[in-house]
Amino acid sequence: MEDLASYIDQTLLAANATQKEIENLCAEAKQYKFYAVCVNSGNLKIARKYLDDSAVLIAATIGFPLGASSTKSKITEAETAILDGADEIDMVMNLGFFKDEKYEFVGSEIESIKKAIGSKILKVIIETCYLTDKEIGIASEIVMNAGADFVKTSTGFGSRGASLKDVKIMKGVVGDKVKIKASGGIRDAETAREYISLGVKRIGTSSGIKIIS
Repeated sequence: MEDLASYIDQTLLAANATQKEIENLCAEAKQYKFYAVCVNSGNLKIARKYLDDSAVLIAATIGFPLGASSTKSKITEAETAILDGADEIDMVMNLGFFKDEKYEFVGSEIESIKKAIGSKILKVIIETCYLTDKEIGIASEIVMNAGADFVKTSTGFGSRGASLKDVKIMKGVVGDKVKIKASGGIRDAETAREYISLGVKRIGTSSGIKIIS
């Protein structure tokens, strides 16, 4: 179970998440030795306060959950998140521009955010539920070529979360050049292990305790 815990980004991204709930999230992450917690950027200072004495990392969402905010605002949010204590950034790709095949813009935006956060880990959410199989492959390639560290399946706010098929397509494109994070709908150990067997390096879930229990 400790092995599974090392893959988990324990997540709380609800719009109505309270300070007490964020504190509980952090306490659970420390107790069960999860790899990281994932929170909205406005909750970073709370999380940082409760995780300063632990090895648990903090990931902050950027342009979440739609990905449609301006590049300037995403960069500012990412830079502020790092200053507020984020170890990693989970950004949402501009899905509308991607659908319009503005691939150069999409890639450039990712590059800009990676440059803004320096050596910190960047995960790019491509929201696979809105993409065809072909588009999942194209998006994964854009993320890889833009210098991100992870390509991530889902926000958890779309029409569905991750699927094994999505991950197989992503892995077929990025190989070992970029890591994969699967998120959305992963709620038990058996499912988590299926994703890990496909090469997933991180699992985003609000069910971390259930998975390792």
